[in-house]
Amino acid sequence: MKNLFVTFLLIFFSGNIHAQNSRIPMVGFPYLAHYLSSESDTVYVLNFWATWCGPCRREIPSFEKIHLNYSGQKVKVLLVSLDFPDQLNKGLKQFLGSNNITANAVLLNEPDANAWISQVDPAWTGSLPATLIYKGPDRMFFEKELTYEDISHSINALNP
Repeated sequence: MKNLFVTFLLIFFSGNIHAQNSRIPMVGFPYLAHYLSSESDTVYVLNFWATWCGPCRREIPSFEKIHLNYSGQKVKVLLVSLDFPDQLNKGLKQFLGSNNITANAVLLNEPDANAWISQVDPAWTGSLPATLIYKGPDRMFFEKELTYEDISHSINALNP
């Protein structure tokens, strides 16, 4: 009976953990604005991507590896999905879940991309994938598919 109770508790709590990890907030650009203006000693890695973008899907495991390998350091990874809002439950959650992605993710619901793209980086044409890596005023912007080594090198350059 004790083993049955312990098994029930494990199943119950693992289900709750999974449910919490599967929550992906839908946000507007003002949510991201506080990240972009941070002057802290933390390195931020913001990856703009979508499930319909092949290069984006290929690079997401590299961001997850960064998230896991730098977890004890002042490095924050945020995956910013540009999927359509109706893809939140069908495509986005399914993709992140099936790839065991635990890095923080949001779905950006800002239909007028022209109003916010240049605020991420003035050189951004709007193509995906795009990644902004920064610490305070020091910024690196990439409008291409990145590898784990690319991301790690950029983080280390900002954290000498």
